[in-house]
Amino acid sequence: MELAARVAHMRGTGGNGWGILYRARAMIAAGEKVVMLTIGEPDVKTDPAILAAMAQSAANGHTGYTDIPGIPALRAEIAARVTARTGVETRAENVLVTPGGQAALYTAHQVLLDPQCAGLYISPFYPTYTGTIRASGAEARAVEARAEAGFQPAKADILAASPGARTLLINSPNNPTGVIYTPETIAGIAGACTEADLWLISDEVYETQVWEGPAISPRSLPGMAERTVVLGSLSKSHAMTGSRIGWMVAPEAVIDAAHELAINTTYGVPGFIQDAALFALRRGAGFEAAVAAPFGRRRDIVRDVMADSPVVGLTHPAGAMYAMLDIRRTGLSGEEFAARLLDEEKIAVMPGESFGAPAAGHLRIALTLEDGALEAALIRLRAFAEALAG
Repeated sequence: MELAARVAHMRGTGGNGWGILYRARAMIAAGEKVVMLTIGEPDVKTDPAILAAMAQSAANGHTGYTDIPGIPALRAEIAARVTARTGVETRAENVLVTPGGQAALYTAHQVLLDPQCAGLYISPFYPTYTGTIRASGAEARAVEARAEAGFQPAKADILAASPGARTLLINSPNNPTGVIYTPETIAGIAGACTEADLWLISDEVYETQVWEGPAISPRSLPGMAERTVVLGSLSKSHAMTGSRIGWMVAPEAVIDAAHELAINTTYGVPGFIQDAALFALRRGAGFEAAVAAPFGRRRDIVRDVMADSPVVGLTHPAGAMYAMLDIRRTGLSGEEFAARLLDEEKIAVMPGESFGAPAAGHLRIALTLEDGALEAALIRLRAFAEALAG
């Protein structure tokens, strides 16, 4: 009996880049103490009031089928939020509620790509990006953003990669690098999409984690609303990772196609989770700032610890909950360094190679540990790197 080839095609030949994470988890399961600085799982937990709203909604009977594109009140709330933040008029009909940002990402590529197309993505990249492109049958094609350019993608490189492509996927604030694309970069991206007639898929799940702005949504640029799909989520902004609640904002024709896909896949999102999401969004910007605050503090801790290191470089972290460290002066690759750091210091970090060739020789640090423990781990990491470099 054979399996369909599509999952193997989706996976590709490079694996999913999470070998260090899995090994660290196995060590913890075996009783070893490991400092985890790997995945972007907020150590801030979902606020009890949000959980109470979810439980109350379920108790009130909102446990059956829901409107597949999302309950009207939540779609309207998301539309109002986007309008207020970007200045672009957005209606409920431009919104589809999804089971997390990952489902929105998968949906966007399913409705925009065909097997004979290519989907572009900026590298370094979050590991599931390429899989969602390949799941459509399309070619996943990288546009490299180089460390020497601060991991800012160049318009010329996008255009050079664009023949045969239909979409471009970007992420700002960025995972894994922690950079925010500058206004000039965003303008170049918009220009490239217009010139090459590309759909732009803008992953903005870290929109509330901006330490140094501005963080511009490209949908707000002239002529871009009709060719941009924005992906959002409450996972990071409201510490609701396990609730699996996200959305996509797009032209109505895209939402209509995504609705058709949802009928045949998820069949919507549970009503009690949507009610909790509505409650969470209505708590306002102050609540979101409080959820984000620990990661801003920890960004400063990374900068302070690495400030004068002769060996470890730091990509300027302007947003998101990550820092990218350059450890090339140790003479090791990111994979070699991460493996030795785990074995010898019991600190787990993600090697840059997990996120694409431009991040080789780097490490991604997730700022998901209590401040004091994070600082202690970073001091040990720096000392380890400097010892290796002699």
